[in-house]
Amino acid sequence: MNKYNVGNAIRTVSDQGIQRAEIMIKGPGLGRDAALRAIRRSGILLNFIRDVTPMPHNGCQADTIGIAIRRILLGEIEGTCITRVKSEKIPHEYSTIIGIEESVHEIFMNLKKIVLKSNMYGTQDAWISFKGPGYITAQDIILPPSVEIVDNRQHIANVTEPVNLCIELKIERNRGYRIKTLKNFQDGSYDIDARFMPVRNVNYSIHSYVNGNEKQEILFLEIWTNGSLTPKEALYEASQNLIDLFLPFLHAEEDNFHLEKNQDKVTLPLFTFHDILVKDKLRKNKKEIALKSIFIDQLELPPRIYNCLKRSNIHTLLELLNNSQEDLLKFEHFRVEDGKSILDILKIQKYFA
Repeated sequence: MNKYNVGNAIRTVSDQGIQRAEIMIKGPGLGRDAALRAIRRSGILLNFIRDVTPMPHNGCQADTIGIAIRRILLGEIEGTCITRVKSEKIPHEYSTIIGIEESVHEIFMNLKKIVLKSNMYGTQDAWISFKGPGYITAQDIILPPSVEIVDNRQHIANVTEPVNLCIELKIERNRGYRIKTLKNFQDGSYDIDARFMPVRNVNYSIHSYVNGNEKQEILFLEIWTNGSLTPKEALYEASQNLIDLFLPFLHAEEDNFHLEKNQDKVTLPLFTFHDILVKDKLRKNKKEIALKSIFIDQLELPPRIYNCLKRSNIHTLLELLNNSQEDLLKFEHFRVEDGKSILDILKIQKYFA
C-alpha cells in the first residue's frame, strides 16, 4: 500500500458513496505512513485497521512470541468507554421516552458502541444536553479534557419532538470486559456492559525459511483495533507489558541477596493481604465475594494511593490482595502508612469480618 494506489482507491470509494472502510497494512516504511495520512485527510472513517506487517525473528521462537503477544493484546490493553447512564426521564431500562424514537435500551446500546480514547485514570463525568427535534450523535457528548471521541458521527438517538433530554454519563478507563450489574443504583443511574478492549481481534502466522545453514522464521501479526489506537501503538503497549512480566525474574537473585544481607534488620512483617483475609475470613452474603469483580475504583482510596496502584497495574481487589507488604513498598511513592490505610479502608467497608 502506498499513497498513489491509495489515492486511486479513495476516488473509487468516494464515487460509490462509501464512508467507512477496513484497510490492510502490510510492510513498514514511509509509504505506509503516507498512505494512512492520505486516507485520514479524505474524510473516510477507518472503522478497523488491519496490520499484517511481518516481524523477522531468529531462533525459532516465533510461536512462543505469537501466543504471548496475542493474549496480551486481547486481554491486557486498557481502553476507555461509557459505563453508567443517568437521566430523570428514564424510569427503567426497558421503558420509552416521549418524543424519542429509540427505546431506553436502544439508547444504552448506542452509548455502549461509542469509541473513546484517553490517558485518564479512574472515572470521569460526561453529559449530553440536547433540545429536539434532531439527531443526537457522539459529537453532542460534553467530555472532560482528557477524553476524545474517535467518530463524532456515531448515532445515539433521534429526538422527534421539541423536548429536552439531559443525560449524565460515567466514563472509565480499564481493561477486559465487565458485565453490568442487574441492580439499580439509589441515584437512579444504570450500568451498561463495559468493553475496555480496543483490540478487536488478533491473528498470527509463522513462515519458516532457510538462511544459509540457519533456519529462521517470520512472524506475521494481524491486529484489528477499534480506532482508539493504532495496531502499532497496541503492539508497543503489549510488548511493554510482556517485558514487565519478566522483570521480577531478572531481579530475583538481587532481591534474595538484599534480604539475606539485611535479615536481622527487617522490621516489616512479610505478610500478604490475602493471608489476613484467610485468617479473618471473608464477609459472606450467601456467597463469597468475587474478588476479581471488585475494582480498586470502588474502594474509595485516597487519590495518591489510588494513582500509585494504577501506575503499578493493580486494577482489582484480588490483584491488590495477592501482593505482600514488601511488594507494595517496591511501588513508586508507596509508603508504609499507605498499607495501613488500605487495611483500615477494607475493614471499614467490611471486606474483612
